[in-house]
Amino acid sequence: MQISELSDRSGLTVQTIKFYIREELLPKGAAASSTRSEYDERHLERLRLIRALREVGDLPVAAIKRIVAAVDDDTVGMHELFGTTQHAIGPHVLPPDDPHWRAAREDVDALIRELGWRVAGEAPARDLLAQTFVALRRLGFPITLTDLRPYVRAAVTVAEHEIGRVTGDAPRSRTVHSMLVSTVLYEQVLTALHRLAQEDASARRYGSE
Repeated sequence: MQISELSDRSGLTVQTIKFYIREELLPKGAAASSTRSEYDERHLERLRLIRALREVGDLPVAAIKRIVAAVDDDTVGMHELFGTTQHAIGPHVLPPDDPHWRAAREDVDALIRELGWRVAGEAPARDLLAQTFVALRRLGFPITLTDLRPYVRAAVTVAEHEIGRVTGDAPRSRTVHSMLVSTVLYEQVLTALHRLAQEDASARRYGSE
């Protein structure tokens, strides 16, 4: 297909596609003449991934380059590809020089060890959870494993469901796309369902008949 058709099918302007080619996010098309290149379904699949990373993940070009490079490198295993994507998505918390934060981060590390989870030391979610622990303690809420267990069980159920949907024969770019949607959009679904379930639980316990 020509670049005009690629633009129509991807929903991106020709100028945007050319920008992605210049930034080496998208491979050049096959030269059909001195002034025309041909593109195929692989280009369309890559553009869909880039668009998702930009619009859903709100990622800068530099982060997208790292993900695209991991997608294209067959020596990068699926678990490492997941890690590259998750690290790019973040959110990235700037650790303050604060003893309360350091204590919370140590508690997060201890919790992960106790749960037996295999999580990279630099995983952004460690700092995010530590930040949340600090906020809870400042509001007078203690952090105990008993309090956390319902959330741990829910997180494990959701994570196993999401990873279980990944098939080994699926294109790597589609796998990243699926993970991006699960991490960014389905987290919003989870938050919304949590609030709806809270209202239902309150109505059942405290509401009028």
